[in-house]
Amino acid sequence: MTKKVYTKPELKSEAFVPQTHVAACGDSGTVYKFTCNAPRGTLYYFRDKPASGSHPTIGDRDIWLGNYHPCSAFHEAEAQSGFYWGYVDYNHNQIFEKNELVIVWRGQKGWEGHATKNLDINSWETAKS
Repeated sequence: MTKKVYTKPELKSEAFVPQTHVAACGDSGTVYKFTCNAPRGTLYYFRDKPASGSHPTIGDRDIWLGNYHPCSAFHEAEAQSGFYWGYVDYNHNQIFEKNELVIVWRGQKGWEGHATKNLDINSWETAKS
């Protein structure tokens, strides 16, 4: 017969010390300011290519938005409101060409199409909302 021995329960823990700071909310609260200045033509965008990521390449799936006419307005838009890589087909050949590259903003409701030729989104003027 084996004898049972009482063992006092122990709780061991370590303090969590993060190595780097990671913001869970991303660019929330950041407003981008840009001018809708791409030349007129047929506007396409790449839904799977946010403007904060890598440039699109030939063969990426594009989505037709329609005939585009620049409104020349100065827009202020939340960073999370939908900026994508796209292109304006100036020569109407329905083929993505690097010189037609733009950044597309889908508007506040997500169904508009505004485009800018300023491709460095990190250089845009920003504000906090």
